[in-house]
Order: sequence, then C-alpha cells, then structure tokens
Amino acid sequence: MTMVSAATRALTDDTGPPTFESFYAAYFQRLSLQLFAYTGDFGQAQDVVQEAFCRALPRWEKVSRYDDPLAWLRKVAWNLATSRFRRLRVQQAHARRHREEHVDGPGPDRVALARALATLPEKHRRAVILYHLADLSIAQIAEQEDVAEGTVKSWLHRGRTALAVQLTDA
Repeated sequence: MTMVSAATRALTDDTGPPTFESFYAAYFQRLSLQLFAYTGDFGQAQDVVQEAFCRALPRWEKVSRYDDPLAWLRKVAWNLATSRFRRLRVQQAHARRHREEHVDGPGPDRVALARALATLPEKHRRAVILYHLADLSIAQIAEQEDVAEGTVKSWLHRGRTALAVQLTDA
C-alpha cells in the first residue's frame, strides 16, 4: 500500500483518494502563492497552476493515487512556469536581434500619391494597385476580379487618367 501525505489524507472521503474538486479547492491558492514567489507575477502563477490542474483532471484517477498528488501538480506547474520563462527569454532575444530600424516618414510624392489613390473609385484604385504595385497582369486581375480583360483595361485607363490630373503640377 502506498503512503499518502497527511494533507492529502485529510481530503479523502472514507472510500479512498481525494476528489478532484476538494483537492482543487484546498490547493489552488496555496500552489498559486508558491508559483507567484517563483514567477513574480500572480496572474501568470494562477495561469500555470490552472493549467497544471487542467492536465491533472483527465488523469485524476491515476494522479490521485500517487503518494503525493500535490507534488505532481507542483512539478507540472513549476515546469510550465519554467517553459514560459524560456519562451519569454527566446522572444526577448529575438526582439533584440530584430529591432525595427527608424524609417523616415513618407515623402511628399508618396503622400500625394496616397491621397490621389484614395479619391479613385474602389474598382479603379484596386486595378491600378494590382497592376502597378502587385505586378499582376491584366489577365490575372480580370481573373481575380471575375471580370473581362477589357473591363480591367477600362478601369486602368480611367484610374491612370484621374491620377494624372491630380498629380500634375499646377
């Protein structure tokens, strides 16, 4: 027969191991405080303890019969917290290596183009952008938009004409 800790024995009913609900109620806060001391973040500590309990639930019949189910839960929660620390460390290292370079704002020509594009009807604007910026052919645009190639040519012509008027220096 296995030895069951006194704390766990206090949670058992007369029929055997502790119920999951009673074990959760008795130890969630206690484990959360222990993990808070480790992580320094009470919310994160509660998350890892909750995850440990979630992992224990489907195997509770087995876990509840361990000599010390609390030790199993503590180990799982501790491992989860350690894994989070490692992931965070990797993310921080990645962020340090890939810092965004400061880029100057758009020049006056780009601002003027964006404003002019914004005034075009949606279909004309989409055709101009797909043709000139996305480098799609007229046939590809026609297929994507589910229209005839002549329609795309018309949209491009009208869009370019409107842009020329707006972008021509007065």
